[in-house]
Amino acid sequence: MRILIHGINYAPDEIGIPKYTTEMAQWLAGRGHAVRVVTAPPYYPAWKIPAGYNTRTYARESRDGISLLRCPIYVPNNPSGPRRLLHLASFALTSALPLAWIAARWRPHLVIGIAPALAAAPATWAAARLGSGAAWLHIQDFELDAAFEMGLLKRAPLRRAAEWIERAILRRFDRVSTISTKMAKLLAKKGVPTAAIRELRNWVDVTSIQPLTAPSPYRAQWQAADTDIICLYSGNIANKQGMDIIIEAADLLAHRKDICFVVCGNGSGRDTFARAAETHANITLLPLQPFEKLNDLLGAADIHMLPQKAGATDLVLPSKLTGMLASGRPIVATATPDSGLANEIIECGIATPPGDAQAFASALEKLADDPQRRETLGQKARATALSRLEMNAVLLAAEQAFLEAVPMARRDADDLMAPRAPAQGL
Repeated sequence: MRILIHGINYAPDEIGIPKYTTEMAQWLAGRGHAVRVVTAPPYYPAWKIPAGYNTRTYARESRDGISLLRCPIYVPNNPSGPRRLLHLASFALTSALPLAWIAARWRPHLVIGIAPALAAAPATWAAARLGSGAAWLHIQDFELDAAFEMGLLKRAPLRRAAEWIERAILRRFDRVSTISTKMAKLLAKKGVPTAAIRELRNWVDVTSIQPLTAPSPYRAQWQAADTDIICLYSGNIANKQGMDIIIEAADLLAHRKDICFVVCGNGSGRDTFARAAETHANITLLPLQPFEKLNDLLGAADIHMLPQKAGATDLVLPSKLTGMLASGRPIVATATPDSGLANEIIECGIATPPGDAQAFASALEKLADDPQRRETLGQKARATALSRLEMNAVLLAAEQAFLEAVPMARRDADDLMAPRAPAQGL
């Protein structure tokens, strides 16, 4: 197939949505598909443009044999609600015409839009129609719902208008996929026909991320004793994570000299943790670590921490969850009962009420004092990764669904049923 991907985030951004969009593009290209990407310059999660890129001009780039077009974009220093909307809208505007031009000339069999940004979805749909291909929207999180639930946007008339526009957009696509069962049910509630809904989970390379057989070198770097319990958070440090609960738990467990909190990442909330690390002996703050050290980092944890705000637990399934599970360590998450996140960790961790620091700290302390339970939950976490999240299995199923979405006339004309290359990893 010729596959055109339209999404605001791509490598060299390396955590969250950029990671999965990039890995999917690379995997599909490795299977023999021709892949092109229309995206923005890298900026996530620091909300800063690295050297060699700019926000003002279009730029072509070849990365891992994939042709990229990077479009101008507004990147706010402080990504508040209105500024974030302007940020997303800027990409929708600057990417629309180039996307249409590529689609009209290249005639992709499939155009995949990655949301966020939903604002760019109409251009994704229009490009698919110009190229006589299938229009596929993949939703990593419901950004509009999350913005209102977390108070980034507040006006009721604005919400009603936004939801009406969202429903109108979603129903136009040939297929709409998302990353969890709960999120797929939400698509149905938004009026997407059941026949058009697909569940396309995020994945993990279980050979790159796996339980360590020896102590992680990070523990020596942190001067952690064998008896110390490392509670780790690694990823984006932002508003929707509800990260303040980690600082509150560190306060509540300050008397436990053997329980250490390590926060590794970047994002709009990093300054808060920089200040906390200066005043809390039990908090260590690290920058994002190189990908090749991710297995050692995740394996350094005795317990993974996964905070989420109450309003976000069924609107997004944290992308970092896959690596946590693959590392074979237990998870303490903040999630409402029977939410998507709570159901994901039901056999391999503990879910506590969002915003309840006492319950969160108590769960961490109980696991810290019960090595056998940590071992049991960690084994179940690894088994979950192997059975449900293995990269090739997830992407092979996605590839088949992509092919089935292509109009039959295009499949017949272009002989898309010809044998393809064997499955391969990255």
